[in-house]
Amino acid sequence: MTIIAIDDEKLALEGLMTEIALAAPEAEIHGFRNGADALSFCKDRDSVDVAFCDIEMKKMNGLMLGEELLKRFPRLNLIYTTGFSEYAVDAIDMRCSGYILKPINAEKIRRELDHLRHQPDESGPRRLYARTFGKFEVFVDGRPVQFHYQKTKELLALLIDRRGGMCSNAEILENLWEDYDLESSHISYLKNIRRDLITVLEEAGCGDCIVRSRGELGILKDMIDCDLFDYLDNRGMEGSDRLFRGEYMSQYSWGEYRIGSIMRGGEDMDEY
Repeated sequence: MTIIAIDDEKLALEGLMTEIALAAPEAEIHGFRNGADALSFCKDRDSVDVAFCDIEMKKMNGLMLGEELLKRFPRLNLIYTTGFSEYAVDAIDMRCSGYILKPINAEKIRRELDHLRHQPDESGPRRLYARTFGKFEVFVDGRPVQFHYQKTKELLALLIDRRGGMCSNAEILENLWEDYDLESSHISYLKNIRRDLITVLEEAGCGDCIVRSRGELGILKDMIDCDLFDYLDNRGMEGSDRLFRGEYMSQYSWGEYRIGSIMRGGEDMDEY
């Protein structure tokens, strides 16, 4: 699902995007401080599913922007976010999908996303989304992926942490089991979780994102949507700091050792 958020107040936009990310962690989210930038972004897109739009903005208010967005995407779910209830009639006349009164939180956003006027088109290729900031979670088409082993999920987390670099069986064992040794039974367990990872992702339609070679595993970075990738690729741009709040794959002990590398821009993240 692709979501855009428009609010001309910087703090309000950052807060809105944070709450959207909490309500829809699988979504691709883009934020804009004015209508012109939002329209420019949409010009080069084949589709946008949802737009959260403030109403009282300078130059082009939200109602005017909504009209232009609907010309570009007639099935766009337009959800207005405002502190003023008097605009509700105008918004309804535009056949908007929703209307949220500020203050905005993830619960209000999730409620609107659960009752969209137009359901997003899911006919395209299925995408894997990984959330690494905070607890690691992985989704396909917005639904959590369920593996048969807990260590399978951690294996995928480690491969995503590598950002496309190949990871040997020995490196996997060293990171997933702190008591690892060459004679350990963990070696046979690793075969099971490798098989589980590949089987579950293939059944979900995302098996092509895994790269296999003798004794190594990796991912195709361009086939996975991930907050870590977005943060490192857009680090320094306005609003990028809202993505990373100092927690990374918090359920895995090795994750805390990577936080410093992320803060430095990821230059040394391939070094173990």
